[in-house]
Amino acid sequence: MTICATEGAAAPTRPHRATLTIAADGSYAARLARHDDAAGSWFPERWTLGGPEPYAVPLQGTQPEEPDSALLPLADGRVLIARRVADRFAVSLLYPAGPGTGELLLGAVEAPELTLLPPAPDGTRGYALAPAADRTTLWLLHGGAGGPERVAEIPGRCSGGAWLDRAGRLLALDREWAGRTKAVTVDLERGGETGPLLQITEDSNDRLLMADPDSGLLLVRSDAPGQDRIGWGVLGSHLPVRFPECLYPAGATVTPFAMQPRQMLAPESCAVAFRVDGAHGTWLGVWRPSVRQLRQFPAPRGWLTGAGLWTAGGELLLPHTTAAEPCGVARLRMALPPVTPEPAARRERAAEPEPERRPVGPLRAVVPERAVRTAAPERPARTVEPPQAAWTVEPARTAVPVAAAPARRPWQLVGPLLPVRQPPAGVRTWTRVGVPAGAPAAVRVALPAEVPPRADAEAGAAAEGEAGAGPGGGPDAVPDTAPNAAPEVVQGGGIVPDGVEIDNRSTSSAQPPGAEPEPRRSAEHPPLCRPVPLQQAPLAAR
Repeated sequence: MTICATEGAAAPTRPHRATLTIAADGSYAARLARHDDAAGSWFPERWTLGGPEPYAVPLQGTQPEEPDSALLPLADGRVLIARRVADRFAVSLLYPAGPGTGELLLGAVEAPELTLLPPAPDGTRGYALAPAADRTTLWLLHGGAGGPERVAEIPGRCSGGAWLDRAGRLLALDREWAGRTKAVTVDLERGGETGPLLQITEDSNDRLLMADPDSGLLLVRSDAPGQDRIGWGVLGSHLPVRFPECLYPAGATVTPFAMQPRQMLAPESCAVAFRVDGAHGTWLGVWRPSVRQLRQFPAPRGWLTGAGLWTAGGELLLPHTTAAEPCGVARLRMALPPVTPEPAARRERAAEPEPERRPVGPLRAVVPERAVRTAAPERPARTVEPPQAAWTVEPARTAVPVAAAPARRPWQLVGPLLPVRQPPAGVRTWTRVGVPAGAPAAVRVALPAEVPPRADAEAGAAAEGEAGAGPGGGPDAVPDTAPNAAPEVVQGGGIVPDGVEIDNRSTSSAQPPGAEPEPRRSAEHPPLCRPVPLQQAPLAAR
């Protein structure tokens, strides 16, 4: 991993030993308590946290315990204890047995020093480190075939300890080797094979404080920024380790003791609880990477300093003991703001080192090629009136009522339709189509094939005289025979032939009487021209 830090940091003190150890699943806890007698002797005490209310059960034996005895609660309710006896450590299991305490001796480990590791994720196994000057032995105290078992020997002096997965296979340790301390991984399924885990720089001391297997969040402590600082990173990520300024409060030191579980692949949303030690006492701090702020709260009265447990729902459990409540748990639930994930592209750009910038040559003064003209001052801008003042809306005028158009009179016949007798031979006729029932069968208008103008006039006069003098005749009487009769036009609803072309070989539609047709061909009137479409009309004026 690379580094992403700021200068000016102070080193926090080493992590404090918790006064209460909680099992991996949070169901039980164990601590060394003191009697109220004058000697103030120590005895083991088991806490039950998985029930509706917490309660404590003393696990005292036939003799008092030493203050340096180590306890490790298991998920089945038993408590592993390691006591120093001369030059070795005796390992036993304690459990309630009626009014007393049952004890099962597991064996002994010959070592000048023995440190219990945090509970394994499965809650049934217990591991310990036996460091020496140039090597460290990893022991399986409980959970093996029988008795303590030697798991692996790791070169260098190891300390710390954090589990990197829920299966309990990968263990992270801080190994001191060649004058530097680096975090390494130990693969328990491969006989304790080790590999590098954290190396910010080659010359820095990089330790792992805590790790969350679900989210992959890592809390580290390193002097790579110049002084010891607490930073955070993500397991298996190529992004740099970041050292927030908020985790370095002025006049105080912070120590993480609990991380929120079940935040799958979301390290930015994983909340972390800190113990804050200052000149005026100890209080509580809560932080998570996405907030970038250390929120501080007063610790509950009688808090077992450095002990606590996060639930998956975001509730922090703080065990405490007072005279009125010897076994109590304070619950702190806070509303954390939603997480805004950082874009992947931005994270990748942040991980890439910025290229070094170098000048390409000496800097020269830029001389303009021609004189620069001074721009004339612009005219002052005119004040633009607001739309309400610039535009006036006249009041609406009163509309003058428009007189209704007179109703259109329907077409009606001016006079009665009289039947037309058969025309003489050689005269063409037009027949009215669509005549209603009861009307005359046809109205015919007789036209001669070719009638000279003078004969036309004489024939008209003769027909008019016959109509007025004939028997039973009247003004509208039609003669039975008219050898050279003129065309008879029936007023009001008659059929008017087209005056442009006589023989159009089609039935004319009913039309109102129009103007007189053009006269027949004569010297005074030239022949009519056939209509020509607009596209084919000549351009020259007639």
